[in-house]
Amino acid sequence: MSTAAVKSVLSAELVRKLRSVDTPTICNALELAMGGRSAQGFTHGTLVAAPRPMAPMLGFARTACIRAAQPSSRPDADMRQLRLDYYRHVAPVNDVSTLVVMQDLDERPGIGSFWGEVNSAVHEGLGVAGVLTNGSVRDLGDLSPGFPILAGSIGPSHAFVHVESIGTPVEVFGLRVAHDDLIHADRHGAVCIPPQCLQALPACIDLVRRKEAPLLAAARAAGFSLAKIEAAMREADDIH
Repeated sequence: MSTAAVKSVLSAELVRKLRSVDTPTICNALELAMGGRSAQGFTHGTLVAAPRPMAPMLGFARTACIRAAQPSSRPDADMRQLRLDYYRHVAPVNDVSTLVVMQDLDERPGIGSFWGEVNSAVHEGLGVAGVLTNGSVRDLGDLSPGFPILAGSIGPSHAFVHVESIGTPVEVFGLRVAHDDLIHADRHGAVCIPPQCLQALPACIDLVRRKEAPLLAAARAAGFSLAKIEAAMREADDIH
C-alpha cells in the first residue's frame, strides 16, 4: 500500500481509535492482524518519557540523524540552512500528523541533547505529534508540557549537537524506520504499523480487549483460584 493510500485509509475515526489505546495494545492487535507473534517492528530497551508520560502518539515518521560529540565540518551558513530544511521536513502538511524519529549517530548517543526547552516549543508550534530518539533530552522542568518526547537518556548539555542528515532510514532502539512509516508510540516505546494491517486494527483491538476480559475479571474477583484461571483461559480461547 502506497503512502497516499495509507493516508486515505487513516480516517479521523481510525486515528481516534488508534490514539485511544496504548502501544502494547497496538502490538497485541498487530499479532492478530498478522496471524502470529513477531520479535521485530518495535523498540526494545528502556526509554525516558519526558516531560512526563502522555497520551499515545501517532504520526508518519520524519527521520533525521544528529551528532554531538564533535563540531560539524560544514560552514555555519550550510548548517543554518540544513536546520531550516530539517524544520521544513518535519512540519505537517495538509493536516497529516508527523512524528520525528531521530537517530543519534555518536558512538555514545546522548552526549549532547537536541531536545530541550527550545526545540520542544518549536516542534509543538509546528504541529509535530512528538519525537522518538536514542539521543538525550534536557531542560526537564521547562519542556513544552504538551509535546511528548521519548529519549534514550537525560543530559545537561547540547555539546556540539547538529543535524547530520534528514529523510534517510534510521534505527532507534532496534526499530528500523523509513520516511513516512506510520508510528504509534507511548511511554512503553514505539511500533511501526504495517500498511496492510491498518484497516484490520480496530477489529483486532476490540478482540484483544475481549480476550483479556475473562482473565482480568476472574483475577480481580473474590475467591480467585487456579481452577478459575483454567476456566477463564478456556473462555478467552473461545473468543474469536
